[in-house]
Amino acid sequence: MKLHELMPNENSTKVRKRVGRGAGSGLGKTSGKGHKGQNARSGGGVRVGFEGGQLPLFRRLSKRGFNNYNFRVVYATVNVKDLERFEDGTVVTKELLKENGLIKKELDGIKILGNGELTKKLTVQATKFSNKAKEKIENNGGKIEVI
Repeated sequence: MKLHELMPNENSTKVRKRVGRGAGSGLGKTSGKGHKGQNARSGGGVRVGFEGGQLPLFRRLSKRGFNNYNFRVVYATVNVKDLERFEDGTVVTKELLKENGLIKKELDGIKILGNGELTKKLTVQATKFSNKAKEKIENNGGKIEVI
């Protein structure tokens, strides 16, 4: 294959709109902008949220109170059943969890949840543990370490 023989895949390119041309384009005369008015003018149109002079929704709604969204704590979660893949006596660290694809990002820490069953004796290191997860890990002779 030579450079001049390269062609894009079929249906991978679109023909651009050629406005203002008559004869079948469907975008002749006013070029798809309708007749006169603010939207037909160059640089015309209204900002996002403009409601024709009516008090916009974002100004009608109250802005009172405190919102904790920016300060929330988000944990990467792992269920006890996912720890079953490790061998007996393994020390489960955040690096090991990342390596095995159980977590993608560490976020604000790692929380182990108690969903599922665990039959192996593991030492698990995490930021937080649910009560059920603690119970299930310790019942098998495992240990939990809060980091």
